[in-house]
Amino acid sequence: MSGTAPTLVLTGGQVLTVDRGFTVTEGVAVRGRDIVATGGDAEMRALAGPGTRVVELGGRTVLPGLNDSHLHGAAYGMTKPPFAIDVGHPAVGSIAGIAAAVRRAVQAARPGEWIVGLGWDPGYLQECLADPRRFPHRRDLDAVAPHHPVCLTDFSSHMVWANSEALRRCGVDSACTPPPGGVIDRDCDGEPTGILREAAQRLVQAALPTPTIAQRRRAIQSVVRELHSRGITSYTEPGLGPGGTGTLFGGLSTDNWTAYAELAAAGELHARVSVLLLPAPMGGSADDVRRGLAELRRPTSADPRLLNVVGVKIFADGVPPNRTAWMREPYPEGGHGSLCVHGDTPALQVEELREMIGLAHEAGFQLGVHVTGDRAIDTVVDAFVAANAAAPRPDARHYVIHGDFITPGSLTALAEQGYGVNMNPAIKWTVSDLMDEVVGPERSAYQWPVRSAVEAGVRVCASSDAPITEPDWRQGVAAMMLRESKASGRTSGPEQRVTLAEALRAYTATPAWQDFADDWKGTIEPGKVADLCVLNRSLLDLDPHEITDVQVDLTVFDGRVVHEH
Repeated sequence: MSGTAPTLVLTGGQVLTVDRGFTVTEGVAVRGRDIVATGGDAEMRALAGPGTRVVELGGRTVLPGLNDSHLHGAAYGMTKPPFAIDVGHPAVGSIAGIAAAVRRAVQAARPGEWIVGLGWDPGYLQECLADPRRFPHRRDLDAVAPHHPVCLTDFSSHMVWANSEALRRCGVDSACTPPPGGVIDRDCDGEPTGILREAAQRLVQAALPTPTIAQRRRAIQSVVRELHSRGITSYTEPGLGPGGTGTLFGGLSTDNWTAYAELAAAGELHARVSVLLLPAPMGGSADDVRRGLAELRRPTSADPRLLNVVGVKIFADGVPPNRTAWMREPYPEGGHGSLCVHGDTPALQVEELREMIGLAHEAGFQLGVHVTGDRAIDTVVDAFVAANAAAPRPDARHYVIHGDFITPGSLTALAEQGYGVNMNPAIKWTVSDLMDEVVGPERSAYQWPVRSAVEAGVRVCASSDAPITEPDWRQGVAAMMLRESKASGRTSGPEQRVTLAEALRAYTATPAWQDFADDWKGTIEPGKVADLCVLNRSLLDLDPHEITDVQVDLTVFDGRVVHEH
């Protein structure tokens, strides 16, 4: 290294470079915004000059800045007060407890004001556990909020629980027909129960008050500060556009692109945000994709290393807990789920989905497709292959989002194409026991087969899908290594465990590949950007169960210390 001395040196520790050889060294030197050297302790100390800040690591571990490669940043920020109340586990563990939280919100609200909450999970509600036939109902909320409309989105963001006043205001009654890909649960007399699944959520969520751009900016900045405290310096915002207009607070709407762009232009965006455009809503069509892409016209930002549009998101099916993932074998209580795109029959839906994927591919976008059921995943991967055959692109980097029950055949096809999969180990940790009942123990054990994907040669990213789970990479890494249940501690599919190195790559180097940024971020190597995370202990010396106790002492973003414990 030649020239001026480094501005920052971290030395005397355990630097996990996460390079191709997973090299471990003792120190790293930074000048300005870039990493300029890595090496032994003596070498790093010799580089320091009078103006160099030297951080004595004392054996602590340094990682590349973590990359949560599927995190709804704007939406996550708007799930917190003052936007929404917390009705999730462990804060609330019963229907009665949720009703009490709603009652408190009503007492503090103006007359007729919306009460909005997020996070409820039937798998942890006492009444549902005691009686599987018991499920949240509008009457539970009517008792505490007869004159305030209530909209409570579940932990997965694929189901809404509304009260009668909300349904009345939104015209959801016995005659209401859900949009394509949506389900309205009904009583035996045909009246809505207040549970709206998948695309039907929009019937209520679209009526919620719309946050201003300034409020959205503040929500994003709050999230970025939280991410810094967790060592996260990059994330993918998976879906912003006209297809997200009807989501909770427009959390996936074009307004959030505007908020991000304003922050970046003002020099106030202190994270690297990759964006998937969302031209079509859940239940959308090829025509929606055409119109949405024409409206969006691939927006750009002042600094693509901070804010960059990399692709397009499409919804293919629902989620397993709602029995809306499209499966080859039926669910234990019957039904196969379905695709959630336009079309009156499964065959027409398959053709519609293939056209949607083909349009985005031909337009030059990377595709990230939300898909969870094995039959739906095979359909999506076949569509990837067909789109590339019709319009070859050497480095499209398409990927399957979630991929819960991805089949060996689809893994092989993804590997052959050089495509990837983005999995959610913390969701596996959260819902593992519940999934035994939803799909049966055998399929539950296989869900999110990380080891199979790695061995097939597929590039694997891991992510939180916040606000579905906390953006906690530590829990994700531990879950990938242990495959244990949050509730019972029971092991689920131990043959799908991976090593620490493989788990860390899924939060650093591989997401950089997904971002088309692997030449300048994701590892600790000279020439890469200085995004770093210092832990409070040696990671290599820990049992996997201890990883969740690790704390972040220091986060460096773009060469600047942005969090220090």
